[in-house]
Amino acid sequence: MKIVIAPDSYKESLSALEVAQLIQKGFSRHYPMAEYHLVPIADGGEGTIDAVIRATQGQRVTLSVMGPLGQPVEASYAITGDGKSAVIEMAEASGLAHVSLAQRDPRITTSFGTGELIKDALARGIRHIILGLGGSATNDGGAGMLAALGLQFLDAKGNLLPLGGLSLKELTFIDSSYFDPAIKECHFEVACDVDTVLIGGQGASAIFGPQKGATAEMVSQLDNALAHYAKIVAQTLECDVQAIQNHAGSGAAGGMGFAALTFLQGRLSPGITLILDLINFEALIADADLVITGEGKIDRQTLHGKAPIGVARIAKAHNIPVIAIAGSLGDGAHLVKESGVDALVSILNSPCTLEDAYLESRKNLEQTAENVAAILKVGKML
Repeated sequence: MKIVIAPDSYKESLSALEVAQLIQKGFSRHYPMAEYHLVPIADGGEGTIDAVIRATQGQRVTLSVMGPLGQPVEASYAITGDGKSAVIEMAEASGLAHVSLAQRDPRITTSFGTGELIKDALARGIRHIILGLGGSATNDGGAGMLAALGLQFLDAKGNLLPLGGLSLKELTFIDSSYFDPAIKECHFEVACDVDTVLIGGQGASAIFGPQKGATAEMVSQLDNALAHYAKIVAQTLECDVQAIQNHAGSGAAGGMGFAALTFLQGRLSPGITLILDLINFEALIADADLVITGEGKIDRQTLHGKAPIGVARIAKAHNIPVIAIAGSLGDGAHLVKESGVDALVSILNSPCTLEDAYLESRKNLEQTAENVAAILKVGKML
């Protein structure tokens, strides 16, 4: 009996690998002779680097880059085992975790460090890059990232603009003379799970600016700056900027989606789709008898590109039964059964505080996995 265990992490509680190991431990009490394959996964956000390194026998690259406020930070990315692809999480270099609540100001935060990670991968000969856009602290339209790759953003006097989103209102000319030539040889795939456009009421500044520290006045300023930026990009590239700035996901990560679509010629896709393709998940489960997946909370949002749905859809294509074990179940959780999940369980066994749920997560997950295995065994007796 081959059992593939492919969960995402239980955020703020257990890593994806820990979840997989605890499920195996519980199941092994009833199926000790089963062949277990642990495939911890992620959807392009937190945990993606570790998942890719484990699944492909890849390597972690760590370097010092510019953080969102211009400070040096340690950031990592993954290179796959075959040395052909890199997976870069924007949050590693340009994420909110690098900015305290008191310091959050998306007018001045920059994505420059993310560009430094890309530049390092290009220098190593990587020509396929997956860029995850979750968790950014920035609203600079990806201009900082592009500046790290050699683009020069100039004002009317020919001076370099300061880094940050607000300064884009002064943009007059974009000089691509020093843009890294390796960009043209590279295939960029962008892990993006939001439909945010670049500007307007459903744009980057309005939707995500407030959580990055923007007041209502800042949102208006940043939205105007991004609109002007898009206009200059259109003049520079001689492209239909209207279509690009209205492209679903162009406003992701403070407009990083827009930069990826234009100067990087990237393709935006759901993160879990990209990661499962990269690790060749379909081949891993081809002869499996059972697939177990899960995440910290399964609810209506899980349907929108989250890991359990990506796993279940591939498993269903091979007629493999799928069990999802969640930290908790929220509104609309039952809807995942329409996307390939056959059975759905929560590890919570009594009312408790969120803090207690975190503290008891290891014990509860292992016990739940053991109970699920016991039920399967009873089912075989009927």
